[in-house]
Amino acid sequence: MATVLFDGELDVHYGFGFLHGSDDEAPDLDEARDGQTNGLLGVAVPGGLSLMFGLHTGPEPLRVEWSESAPPVDDIWEEVVEGSVEFETTELLLAAFEEFIELQLPVPGSHRVRFNARGMDAARDLDSRDESEAAPDRYLLQLWPAPATPEAVIKQTSQVADYWHQVARGEAD
Repeated sequence: MATVLFDGELDVHYGFGFLHGSDDEAPDLDEARDGQTNGLLGVAVPGGLSLMFGLHTGPEPLRVEWSESAPPVDDIWEEVVEGSVEFETTELLLAAFEEFIELQLPVPGSHRVRFNARGMDAARDLDSRDESEAAPDRYLLQLWPAPATPEAVIKQTSQVADYWHQVARGEAD
């Protein structure tokens, strides 16, 4: 059974956010995904991760869950990527520019991370939204203790995800 660490909205600008130790700086966005196969979940910089969203600006619906073991992949998600991260602390920050949300990880150490998304193309088409508009997209970040393994694209359907994957692999114009 999953423990919910956060269930709300993260107010993004330029379509990205971070999760990192509360005493650490957010990883550089380009360095976080440089050389990876996936561009939605940057785990190339130790101690933190970057997240790419569909909207350019506005509140993004995000749920963060922690489990004792790997949860099953749910077919409702259009985009599914995974990576590994080492957290030295249980006190984390979910961040996007001026927004900082404190999260409490049950245990520190090596974790597998799965970032799930749906509606990314519709969000990109919308570009920005305010809190009075319905969100066309949804996100779920799942974490569980596990040894480090290579990051991977499990499922990809949107043009937005395809673009960011190309950026990470150095193939985008």
